[in-house]
Amino acid sequence: MTKAVFIAKAESAYDDQPGRYHFPRTYLRQVEAAKNDWIVYYEPRRPSADLNSSGGSQAYFATARLDSIEPDPVLPDHFYAFVEDYLEFDRKVPFKEGGHYFESALQKADGTTNRGAFGRSVRSMPTEEYDLILQAGFSDILGAEANVQQLMPGLAEEQLELDRPIVEKLTARPFRNEAFSRQVMTAYKNTCAITGLLIINGGGRSEAEAAHIRPVADKGPDTVRNGLALSRTVHWMFDRGLLSLDDDLTILQAGSSVPDTMGRLINPDGKLLRPPCPELCPHPQFLKYHRENVFKG
Repeated sequence: MTKAVFIAKAESAYDDQPGRYHFPRTYLRQVEAAKNDWIVYYEPRRPSADLNSSGGSQAYFATARLDSIEPDPVLPDHFYAFVEDYLEFDRKVPFKEGGHYFESALQKADGTTNRGAFGRSVRSMPTEEYDLILQAGFSDILGAEANVQQLMPGLAEEQLELDRPIVEKLTARPFRNEAFSRQVMTAYKNTCAITGLLIINGGGRSEAEAAHIRPVADKGPDTVRNGLALSRTVHWMFDRGLLSLDDDLTILQAGSSVPDTMGRLINPDGKLLRPPCPELCPHPQFLKYHRENVFKG
């Protein structure tokens, strides 16, 4: 097994969806080498297949565990990589900070950027480089534990091994819950997306909380697009199928099971309060799952 980098564009020409990555046979060997191991996602400078596009973050933005690989049943010589435990970083990590390249393969011997290496959609990477990207991506949560600068080239192998438990926190549910909650609440500016209420207590904490659209128990990923900021009562109703959302983000109610007073709390236009960034809006795939498997309407 080995770690890998998957290049992911916001508007990919491939059939990518949450939980799966579509790729041609060219990269099959690298993907197979990473099976049952961890990968990181990287957004290139061009966020779409259009050669004239620009504005991509040129940064690593999420990690996941590569679970399985299956042939594309429709398109010859193409495959799907299915992932589990997807989790977005607290902050996007640029491919280099200062003079340090997080992927050594992206730097030529003379210190300049290897543009040819950037052209590969799947790249293998050593575990120590993956670890460093992970710690940089979750530095806000890890705090003092994420001594990223100390992990730059020249670090003794013995010290790297001592810091390895920080990375292993990724698989722990409390860590993932905290990361998911931070990201969702930031996306919705601590405001309940169904009622529009922003209530902050004396300690500076929002009354709203992060909710999964497709539940974790049903393999719902920890991505902002599978999350909503909801007031606690609304969160309880959403989890029990009394409320749901249509694909156009119209708020749905489960008939007589929802008290009339709830109608006075819902956003006046009957629509979900969208995050300021459109790419953070709920994904239709998760909304459909909630309507078909959770909603009682």
